[in-house]
Amino acid sequence: MKITGVEIRPGNIIEYEGGIWKVTKIQHTQPGKGGAYMQVEAKNLIDGRKLNNRFRSADTVEKVRLDTKDFQFLYAEGDDLVFMDKDSFEQINIGKDVVGEAHEFLQDGMDVVLELWEERPISVELPETIEATIVEADAVVKGQTASSSYKPAILDNGVRVMVPPHITSGTRIVVHVYDREYVRRAD
Repeated sequence: MKITGVEIRPGNIIEYEGGIWKVTKIQHTQPGKGGAYMQVEAKNLIDGRKLNNRFRSADTVEKVRLDTKDFQFLYAEGDDLVFMDKDSFEQINIGKDVVGEAHEFLQDGMDVVLELWEERPISVELPETIEATIVEADAVVKGQTASSSYKPAILDNGVRVMVPPHITSGTRIVVHVYDREYVRRAD
C-alpha cells in the first residue's frame, strides 16, 4: 500500500531503497518557503542500519504488512535460538540479535509470534510479561521504608531487576519483558 511522505507514522514498516525499515521517530516541518516535509528516522530490520531522511508531501513509499505466525521457543544453541512452527512442527534457527535483549526472558516451551517478510523472520514478539523466581535479593536497609524505594534483585534467568523491599529470595514475581520492570507478585 502506497502512502505519502507526510502520512508516515512511528511504528510503520516501510520499503525504501530496497530495504525494510521500521519508523522510530518523525518530525513534521512546514517551512516558510517551500513545501512541507516529514523528517523520518528509521531502523533497517534486516541489517540494523539507521536512516535519517526527509520525505516531501509529494513523495510516496510502500507501507509493508508483515506476516505473523505462531511459534514455540524450544532451546538456545550457541548464538542461535531454535523455534518450532506450531502448525507444521518445522524447526527454524534465528540469531539472538533478531530477538534483541528480550532473548534473556525466553523460556523453554514459550509461545511467541514471529513477524515474517517474504518468509524471512524479521522480529520475535514475546509475551508482555513473564513469571520468574528471585534467586538473589539485597537485604533491606533500615530506614528505607519510603514507598518509592526499590532494591536490586537477580532473577533465575540472570536478569537484574529492581523490586520492592518486601520481595525476598525464592519469591515468584511477574516481570515486564521489554521494560525489565517488576509488575507484581506471581499468583
